[in-house]
Parts: sequence; C-alpha cells; structure tokens
Amino acid sequence: MFSKILIANRGEIALRVLRACRELGIKTVAVHSTADEDAMHVRLADEAVCIGPPAARESYLNVAAILSAATITGAEAIHPGYGFLSENADFAETVEAHGLAFIGPTAEHIRMMGDKITAKTTMEMLGVPLVPGSDGELKSLDEARTVAEQVGYPVLIKATAGGGGRGMKVARDASEIEEAWSVARTEARTAFGNDAVYLEKYLDKPRHIELQILGDNYGNVVHFGERDCSLQRRHQKLLEEAGSPAITAEQRDTIGKTVTDALSKMGYRNAGTLEFLYQDGQFCFIEMNTRLQVEHPVTEMVCDVDLVREQIRIAAGEKLGYTQSDVTFSGHAIECRINAEDPDTFAPCPGTVAVYHAPGGLGVRIDSALYTGYKVPPYYDSMIAKVIVHAPTRAEAIARMHRALDEFVVEGIKTVIPLHRRILADPEFQKGDYTIHWLEQFTARPH
Repeated sequence: MFSKILIANRGEIALRVLRACRELGIKTVAVHSTADEDAMHVRLADEAVCIGPPAARESYLNVAAILSAATITGAEAIHPGYGFLSENADFAETVEAHGLAFIGPTAEHIRMMGDKITAKTTMEMLGVPLVPGSDGELKSLDEARTVAEQVGYPVLIKATAGGGGRGMKVARDASEIEEAWSVARTEARTAFGNDAVYLEKYLDKPRHIELQILGDNYGNVVHFGERDCSLQRRHQKLLEEAGSPAITAEQRDTIGKTVTDALSKMGYRNAGTLEFLYQDGQFCFIEMNTRLQVEHPVTEMVCDVDLVREQIRIAAGEKLGYTQSDVTFSGHAIECRINAEDPDTFAPCPGTVAVYHAPGGLGVRIDSALYTGYKVPPYYDSMIAKVIVHAPTRAEAIARMHRALDEFVVEGIKTVIPLHRRILADPEFQKGDYTIHWLEQFTARPH
C-alpha cells in the first residue's frame, strides 16, 4: 500500500479522496492554486503545495507543477479525482514514466475510450449494444445524408472528442442535415480543436443510464449497478438516482454481465462508468468515462462500498477480493448537486458564504468543502456541494431529501436548492416518469 498520495484536484472531490486516504492510513499532499489557499482540502492535508495562479491551465492543468509537487513531497501515487487531468492519457502516461502510480485506468484505455468513435467500435466488437449510426467518422456531408436516410430521422451529429453537449446538433429531417453538419463541426473545432463528427439515431424519449464498474490488474471486473442520470440541463447532470426507477433487477443483471464480460476481455483496471441511452427496454452504449464520477456516492450508498478506497487498493496492486455475487444492492439513493447558481437563470453566483449549516440525520450524507466564511471562487465549476440520501424505498428517499434540503443553509450566495425542492415535489418526478428532456421542459414552466 502507498504511504503518501498527491491529490491533483480541488473542492469536494479532493476532500473525498483525502478522507479515503486517512482511513487507509495514507499521508496526503494537497496541491492548490493561489485562489484555493484557504480551501478545506488544503487545511486538512498533511502537506500542501501551491502550483500556480487561479487559472486552471496554470495550476490544476499544469502537469510539470503537479509532478514537481509529487517529487518534492515524496508522493508515491497521484489521484486525479474527476475533471481536470483525470481523463488525460498523456498525463497518466507521464505520471507512470516518472515512477509514480496513476490511480486510474491505463493510458491506453483512457485514450481508447476518450475518442467516442474508437470507444463505440471497441464496445461493439465486445458485444455491447450501440445506438444505430455511422461506422466511425463522417467524411462528408453527402455521407451524413446517406447514413441519416439509412437509420431514419431524427438524427444527432456529434463530435468525436469532448463532451458536455458541445459539438452536438439534431437534424429532425433532411432539410436540417446540412446545418446540423456545419454547426456540429464548427462547435467541435472551437471547443476541442478537432472537427471530426459522427452520426447517431436520435432517440426522442431516452433515459440516461450508467453502470459503475471496477476492474483489478488480474482480469477481475465487477459492476455495482446502475445510476439514472436523466435529469440534465444542457447535458449537465443535476440529480441522480441509484437504482433507476425504470430498470428491473433482471435488466440490471443482463446489462451488467454484458459490460463486465466486455471489460474483462479488455483487461480494464480501476474505476469506470459506461453510459447508455435507454428506451423501450433497449440499452444503447454512448460513451465510457475512465474515471470516478461526480455521482459515485449514490452507488456507494446502495452497495455499501467505498469506491475511492477500492481505486487506491487496485492502483497499489491488490486484487478486488470479491466476485459479482458478493455485490448486493440495498434500498434507494438520490443525489442533488448543489451549484452556486441562480435557481432560475442559472447564472454563476460566486462570493462569500455568510452562513453554512449542513443537514444531518439518518441516511444523509454531505460531500462539500464549504464552510462559513469560505469564498467561492469564480474560476472553477460552480458545484459547491452534493446532498446524498439513502432510504429503504424511493418514496422514503424523496421524503428524506426534502427534509435534508429544508435543513441545508447556505447564505451569502445563491444556490439551486430551491430548484431541487421544486423537482422533488413534482408528481412526474415522484412517479419516476422522466427522460433526458424532462428537466429542460420543467425549468421552462412558469412557477
């Protein structure tokens, strides 16, 4: 096992990794920008190193500074958290070239799954079902037209690189295909420096279902069930559930076996999440995230597993030590992402937290690095906390989340807590009757 780990991230995920390290008896090194010198993970780590000014490209994306911090502190491994460098294959490769362990998948698998066309081709070869679409990158507008006619409108043209909804455009009929082709390529070129695109059948009422897996260095792979991440605004998740109100235990077992068989053949190691569109009883693979997900706590709650601890164990060369039959599912969990944003306009609201009081009680977990007097900086993602609840049933979990949000006090800045209260009170949400388009329609309603 490692004696010291550098955490190459910030905010609640840095604190989450730090806590797992503490419980394993591992010393921690926090890196931080000048904007984060008073951050909670910096205060609690055994050592802290400033790696640059506020801009992420000069600090949290500064590979040389991070590696220097690891060297001078004697860290043996680096945990990248999520975002920033977590899915950067070159970073993973460089970390290991410097004699450090990268707590994540191999650079080969990060690179393979980072290109959506390669990821889809690989998964199709391994027996994982896909959304009907083009065989790889579209080379011309004429090819886009031909494939669109074959799979049937509406279709979605998507960038092969990147994510977050950028480089994606729907064409509902043949008259829109040229504009969709042009807009998707322009957005992709601007956002990712790569204008390659491909085409998929556009599913009109899908849910976003993802499956959490872990693999060790010895070919063992297990899954920890599904998360329903359909509540999204502009392709950004806001509320997640485990399990999905739309998926049966039999369906979970079936897609789970398909996925674990595929990743075992790949020799995949560490944590990963396969994302699917689910409609009319069919799972269609869309991409794989080769890292820990923001919403991993709901899986931890229903499976009673510490996924970060498992990541560290695997990176240290340990076997999983259990099989799929040892993984059990208990109750229902919901996570609400609390962003420092106006709940109506979604404009970012950085500033000083005048009062902070976290909820508690049975089945309530708060993942946050906030405290009274903390200054939420304007330079990074607006998520400032995650409220996670667990209960025997979905109805009880909804009631518990209502109660927790009513207790949650964050003054001095605006947050999306009022929006979450509205969502939880909506009859359609309470019935579990929603798709990936539901939240956009819900937020457009007057209230």
